[in-house]
Amino acid sequence: MTLTMPAETEPQDRVWMAFPREGATLGTTSAARDEGYAAWSTVARAVAEFAPVAMIVDPSETTRARRMLGGAVELYEHPLGEFWLRDSGPTFVHDADGRLAAVDWIVNGGGGADWASPTSDNALAAFIAGLAGVPVIRSLLVNEGGGIHVDGEGTVLLTQTVQLDPGRNPLADRARIEAEMARTLGARKAIWLPRGLTRDYDTFGTRGHVDIVATFPAPGRVLVHDQRNPDHPDHLVSAEVRAILSQETDAQGRALEVIPLPAPEAQTDAHGFVDYSYVNHLVCNSGVIACAFGELAADSRAAAILAEAYPGRRVVPVDARPLFARGGGIHCITQQQPRARG
Repeated sequence: MTLTMPAETEPQDRVWMAFPREGATLGTTSAARDEGYAAWSTVARAVAEFAPVAMIVDPSETTRARRMLGGAVELYEHPLGEFWLRDSGPTFVHDADGRLAAVDWIVNGGGGADWASPTSDNALAAFIAGLAGVPVIRSLLVNEGGGIHVDGEGTVLLTQTVQLDPGRNPLADRARIEAEMARTLGARKAIWLPRGLTRDYDTFGTRGHVDIVATFPAPGRVLVHDQRNPDHPDHLVSAEVRAILSQETDAQGRALEVIPLPAPEAQTDAHGFVDYSYVNHLVCNSGVIACAFGELAADSRAAAILAEAYPGRRVVPVDARPLFARGGGIHCITQQQPRARG
């Protein structure tokens, strides 16, 4: 079966999310939990301006989700471990006839993190595929949707510390990973980045997801996180990523145009250096749901770069600080379901 993962810029039928549930990720105080519920709900309402939103809700949170979201989204009950739906949900692809299918990766909590509870989440991709009415393509690869980015024309971005993580795929090498990306996503060219942002290796991190580092706004173009403060550890990381991508070609043989997306001015929080990144946005039909960090100048600059990168789409900034405090961003909590072709 020939499969292809379309670019995020292609038309979408809906966006899937998961409503937060109580646990370590959400927070240990009522104020922290309320902040988390509100952040996820705000993103859902922003996305709903551009596509229907389908929300998976743990049965323990159904009443709260109905109260906070009303009729803005569709709610579907299913037990949840975590609620980073980009990672626990399916990755949607097209078959050779343009029909939709759903890739079901193995979920093990980002390489077996102590805070993760992936048991129920391993059934989530198939559950969502059933709701969407599409066949399931099962993979033996431990992977998450935030660990890949595609251009829709055969190129995939990967990170050595994710797909080759001994906690995920201890017996895999590059050739095996690339073969599985070809089988499931139609990738003919894999571009490997050495690592992700520094904070992403802390307790609640993913060990290097690419969707906070770089993304394709269009074939031949790549937006890259740009940390300009030389005292920040991500200054060297982003410089290395830019250097690698500037020397790369895509699956079509085109040299990549690298577009720096400067980080906000905020450098630290109570836990150390932050990984605030404007790269972690969601493209959704005629909209771009963008991360904002409470900095007028930096947020406006990023919105302008995104508007140029995605012409004809409306950029909607949403405060992403409560998401990043819990280990991710807007892209991490959403998963697009592309429209079938033909």
